[in-house]
Amino acid sequence: MKGAHRIACGLALTVALAGCEKPAPPPPPLSKEAQITRDAPPELMFRGTFAGRPIHLVVNDCEVYSVRSLEGGEVEWTSVLKPDFYPFFSVCQRESLQVEGSVMTARLGRMAVGAGGCCATGGTYRSTDGIAWKRTGY
Repeated sequence: MKGAHRIACGLALTVALAGCEKPAPPPPPLSKEAQITRDAPPELMFRGTFAGRPIHLVVNDCEVYSVRSLEGGEVEWTSVLKPDFYPFFSVCQRESLQVEGSVMTARLGRMAVGAGGCCATGGTYRSTDGIAWKRTGY
């Protein structure tokens, strides 16, 4: 009976230890860029076919970025448009991205801190491919 008891105890211990495996660690939190891309409202993002090719753009802090999807929900941003340099502190006052037919329009405006109104730098920009932009107004 001792041998059967040892086998039963060994089997019970093996089953108990099998249930003690540590669960897989949770995935790392998404980067700031991935969270912004995921949560961007429609007026700050375009994802689809434009000028005959797939494109994904997002606007953040008055800058337009081309988005490349990576594994695990991560993204890589490449800047494709930003307002001219302004030598003093400024904040993004207005930003939008709109597609009408074969033209994409970005409206960006940075306000000088303490100055009020808009805009110290920025303007309205148009593109026919989502990569090259021309300023068309303020």
